[in-house]
Amino acid sequence: MTAAVPVGVALAVPESWWEFDIRPEGRETTVRRLIDERVRAVPELAPYRGELSTLLRQMARDAHDSGALYLGCMAENFGGVPLTATVTVTVLSAENAQGVALPTDPQAIAQSLKTITPRRDGDAWRKVSTVEIPEVGVCARTHGIEDVAVEQGDPRTIRMALTQTYVPIPGRPEEIVLVSGASPVLDLADAFHDIFDAVTSTFRFVPAAAS
Repeated sequence: MTAAVPVGVALAVPESWWEFDIRPEGRETTVRRLIDERVRAVPELAPYRGELSTLLRQMARDAHDSGALYLGCMAENFGGVPLTATVTVTVLSAENAQGVALPTDPQAIAQSLKTITPRRDGDAWRKVSTVEIPEVGVCARTHGIEDVAVEQGDPRTIRMALTQTYVPIPGRPEEIVLVSGASPVLDLADAFHDIFDAVTSTFRFVPAAAS
């Protein structure tokens, strides 16, 4: 269950990534503007304009539909092979489906998250840990290769390299921030986990007026 963001948040992604308005009313205009700017700066991208536009629209749609407040994404085309990744920020209500409050203490969250142990090569897996984010504190985290639902209510799944970090909100035990990094490029899973860790380490709470 998503909740309204109680404070501003800040996050830094690599310069080559895309950041834009994911709301339906602002999405199309922003995607077109960003594509135009990027193609002017890197003319070699011109043949891939259509593919990049489609990828960005789909990423924005998926992020918005999942309740995300922020999307940063990588959408590159190397020799006809798409490389994609996303980082989203979502504020979640810290209660279960029955309305019972769940703990937001990082250690308690980590203890409630399940590891996934692969039985054979190629199986999904997940590790659970805690990490220290500068100026934020200790947070629970999972990282691995997991099967993620294509969309809510759809039984189909897609296997993703996934890093999820649960950030407690100071003074608001009823909510928690989820910073999620995902990529379907499994051959580069280790590299993307490192990227998601680096991006998440830049997360900060800021005054709402500055968000």
